[in-house]
Amino acid sequence: MLRCLTDVYPDAHCELDFTTPLELLVAVVLSAQTTDVRVNEVTPALFARYRTAADYAGADRTELEELIRPTGFYRAKTNSLMGLGAALVERFGSEVPKKLDDLVTLPGVGRKTANVVLGNAFDVPGITVDTHFGRLVRRWGWTAEEDPVKVEHAVGELIPRKEWTMLSHRVIFHGRRVCHARKPACGACPLARDCPSYGTGPTGFEEAAKLVKGPERDHILGMAAQR
Repeated sequence: MLRCLTDVYPDAHCELDFTTPLELLVAVVLSAQTTDVRVNEVTPALFARYRTAADYAGADRTELEELIRPTGFYRAKTNSLMGLGAALVERFGSEVPKKLDDLVTLPGVGRKTANVVLGNAFDVPGITVDTHFGRLVRRWGWTAEEDPVKVEHAVGELIPRKEWTMLSHRVIFHGRRVCHARKPACGACPLARDCPSYGTGPTGFEEAAKLVKGPERDHILGMAAQR
C-alpha cells in the first residue's frame, strides 16, 4: 500500500502556502477546523503585515482578528498567535524551534502541528495524524488505535522513519481525493486490491470515479484502471 501511494502521489506536499518556518507554524495553527484553501486565502495579507514573532506578540488584537476571521474561531486563534509570538521572542530568540519537545510548549501547538513544521520546514521526519490520516490507517487495518499519539507511534513502527513526512502527505492527499469519510470511491481507488475495507463505498468504477477529486484525478483513475 505504501508503494502504491508513492506511485499515485509522487508529488504530494503540504498544501499550506508558506516561505518560512514561522509562516508555516502560523498557517497550521490557523488550519484548525477549516480548510487549507481557506487558510491560503487569508495568509498573503497576514504574512505581509506580520513578518516576525515580535510582530505577532505586539499585534493589535482587533486588526489580527479581522485578518484571520474567515478561518473561524478567530478569537481563540488570535490568542494562540499572540501567545505564540511572545513565547518565541521570550524563550527561543524569536526563532521557531527545531525540536518537537520545544514546539509543543508553544500556545496552540500540539504534536500534529509540531510534526507538520518539523517535516516541512526543517526536514525532520514526522507523522502528521490529522482526521484524514487517522481515519485511513484504521480503515486499512494499520492500527485500531483512536488516540492520535498512539496512532503516530503505531504507524511509525510499520514505516521507515525517512518515509514519515511523505507518508503523511500521501495519506492525507488520498483522504481528501479518494477515501472520503462518508462515501469513499472504492471502485476507483488504486489501493482497492489491498484494502480490507473495500466496499465501504460504491465499487462500480463509473459511480466511484465521480467521487474522485483534485488535480490528480485523471492520474488516480488511470492508476485504478490499471490495477
